[in-house]
Amino acid sequence: MKKFFFLFLALGLIISGALPSFVGAHESSEGKKHAFSKQLKAISKKTYCYFEDFTNEETGLPYDAVRMKDGEISPQDFTSPTNIGMYYMSTVSAEEIGIISREEAVSRIQTSLETLEEAEKWHGLFYNWYYTKDGSLMTDWGEFISTVDNGWLSAGLIVAGQAYPELNDQTSKLVDAMDYSTLYDPEVGQMRGGYDVKTESLTAHHYGAFYTEPRVASYISIGKGDVPEEHWWKMYRTMPDSWDWQSQKPEGYTETYDGVDVFEGHYTYNEQKYVPSWGGSMFEALMPGLVLKEKELGKNALGLNNKRHVDIQIEYATEEMGYSAWGLSPAATPDNYSEFGATPLGMSGYSAEGAIVTPHATFLALDYAPKEVYKNLKTLKDFGAYGKYGFYDSVNVKTGEVTQAYLALDQGMSMVAIANYLEDGIIKDYFHQDEIGKNPEELLKKETFSIN
Repeated sequence: MKKFFFLFLALGLIISGALPSFVGAHESSEGKKHAFSKQLKAISKKTYCYFEDFTNEETGLPYDAVRMKDGEISPQDFTSPTNIGMYYMSTVSAEEIGIISREEAVSRIQTSLETLEEAEKWHGLFYNWYYTKDGSLMTDWGEFISTVDNGWLSAGLIVAGQAYPELNDQTSKLVDAMDYSTLYDPEVGQMRGGYDVKTESLTAHHYGAFYTEPRVASYISIGKGDVPEEHWWKMYRTMPDSWDWQSQKPEGYTETYDGVDVFEGHYTYNEQKYVPSWGGSMFEALMPGLVLKEKELGKNALGLNNKRHVDIQIEYATEEMGYSAWGLSPAATPDNYSEFGATPLGMSGYSAEGAIVTPHATFLALDYAPKEVYKNLKTLKDFGAYGKYGFYDSVNVKTGEVTQAYLALDQGMSMVAIANYLEDGIIKDYFHQDEIGKNPEELLKKETFSIN
């Protein structure tokens, strides 16, 4: 178990009636640590129930989301590559935490792999939507190949293949066949957003911003040898200072890595320097750290920046916006799905005006602010945001309205974050055991952001 390094509040905390309460001030520090571990394990057990109840038994494909209203459940029985990748990592997490047996984990992933092997693909890459009932292509929303979504499926396959060697041949064949070179623009040195198979056209936009969730796809593409290492240095830490549309004029300097000049720019918020994401959301900043050893290997760059984003997220939400809870990230709303962020943290920041916070953002911060996570979970529970499958997807902290929905993506992020925290970075370890995860590690180590 991870060595918790903080003293918990003396007051007890009950995340739900089914969970053990925190002990009082008279208890030892070790007792408090143990109590919090039990809390997180109990939360993860409920969270994984989503995948147990909403994964098709025949295909092994998880539902994209479910919504609940007046006791009625409305399932969205289609899925994406990201959902599948997060399902694999959540299943490995559940086994590592002790929620399910190894045999069950292998069986679940095996069923899904057989579906993926037969699924329609483009250059080994997966389309963005499939029906869970039979794994057939869902064409209602077009026939799109998403760079970022395929990256998360690759990550899940890599983790599953390392966790369960008996699956490694299957997972490796699928990953090896995923040809990311088809989405790479060598003239710009960046990945395209994706490819529309129907119109036979690549997206006009590139994933140019470095500190966003597509960096996992970039890392994997380099690790596979599909794209050159220089791609890592061709993405923008901030946009060039001459691009005056961005939310701040960046400061910094130019550094040369592997023969490529990189503008190491940063923004500043209340005297704290940081490299921005696109929208200022928590999952852009911290989702890649679920598999990449950014905290461990990128001490002067990504790891340090992750900590800054957590600190500023909390400060911005609670002090500047005056919210009683923090965690600004894209999430389900009562009627839809919207993007939220700590606006100053983004190059083109998402709004935080709606007062919508999402629990997955809290769990993503576990490695960087455990004491604050502890407090925030209690606050979210007090809003009534805890249900049958763990925390609901969002809550309006001004009106108290809870969005009674669960998303596979957000359930998965929460599961993996808890497993990494309780089990000493186990999911990151599995990812980096694979040559694809190991090969580009020097890229994480050698860079120094201008935020020290």
